[in-house]
Amino acid sequence: MTNEFTLDPAATSGAPGGLTAEAFASLGGGHIAYVRPIDSEDAARLFPQARLQPGLKLFTLHAADGTPLMLTDSREAAIASAMQNELVMVSVH
Repeated sequence: MTNEFTLDPAATSGAPGGLTAEAFASLGGGHIAYVRPIDSEDAARLFPQARLQPGLKLFTLHAADGTPLMLTDSREAAIASAMQNELVMVSVH
């Protein structure tokens, strides 16, 4: 069973790099996303409502502006969520 948590993008704030929140929000036009591996300690900071065991290897789905959208224990589930939400996946290196 895949565990998933979502985060309301309105709950995040701050715009690094000197961009305004409005300019940052427009990156990718709300249609681009990427998946990033993350450990449970870092994930707990992005998703404070999630009760996570230390040492887990997880995946987050992010909007183009870096906003975390989803936390899951499966890369495939993150990609499937992006597809269901009609987001274009990009590779980030």
